[in-house]
Amino acid sequence: MVHGKTTTIKLILGLQSITSGKVTINGYDIEKEFTHAIKKVGAIVENPDMYMYLSGYQNLKLVANLYKGITKERIDEVVKLVKLENRIHDKVSKYSLGMRQRLGIAQAILHEPNLLILDEPTNGLDPEGIKEMRELLVDLATKEKMAILISSHNLAELDNFCTKVCIIKNGEVIETSEISEIKKETSQDLQLFEVDNAELAKNIIKDMIVIDNHRFKINMPKENVPEMIEKLVENKIKIYEVKQEEKTLEDAFFEKTGGNVIE
Repeated sequence: MVHGKTTTIKLILGLQSITSGKVTINGYDIEKEFTHAIKKVGAIVENPDMYMYLSGYQNLKLVANLYKGITKERIDEVVKLVKLENRIHDKVSKYSLGMRQRLGIAQAILHEPNLLILDEPTNGLDPEGIKEMRELLVDLATKEKMAILISSHNLAELDNFCTKVCIIKNGEVIETSEISEIKKETSQDLQLFEVDNAELAKNIIKDMIVIDNHRFKINMPKENVPEMIEKLVENKIKIYEVKQEEKTLEDAFFEKTGGNVIE
């Protein structure tokens, strides 16, 4: 049994003792073969640790000394990956929160891990910082072939770039699947219509939900849409757009958990 996101991450990283079950990373048991299991893992749990009075580069050099064989070339490569080339020799105290987060990721990937674990990486970031973080993580996953495990409350953000999801409710894993699958599974046939007069359309069509003067939605299979369009046109209602309403990860989450708070 696990209690929440940060606890789960600590269990995976061997920072908290496991009372039941086991964690295997790259084929190694985290409790029995810790050194082998953790060798190709990078992580930031809560806030990245760094010396504020040193430069970004000096911080990276200190971390590099903890590993064998990390070259100056590798440090430069990582600095470029996280897009800190112009500020890497400035003191960390002068960095924005987004820059500190990116430096933290640089520290975590110096030893070329194949798994990166991040706890709330976009927490406290402004929209620009969130966008930069999203682009960086997509780059690491695609160009560096790195698996990335992210814990987050921000479901809308995860919906933008994650491919798989694991939902925890009351300390129990209740769902692990592809995001596209979980959205499809919980999806209804909800059709969204944009017309010139939604109130007038309501007199013709029962069971529809009026959103505003020009939009309404109705639960019906896609095959019935042409018939609905015909009916509206016959009644002199102009149709501007019809599309199937996409279910968000947040919608799917609340449906799976029965409206439980995000854990």
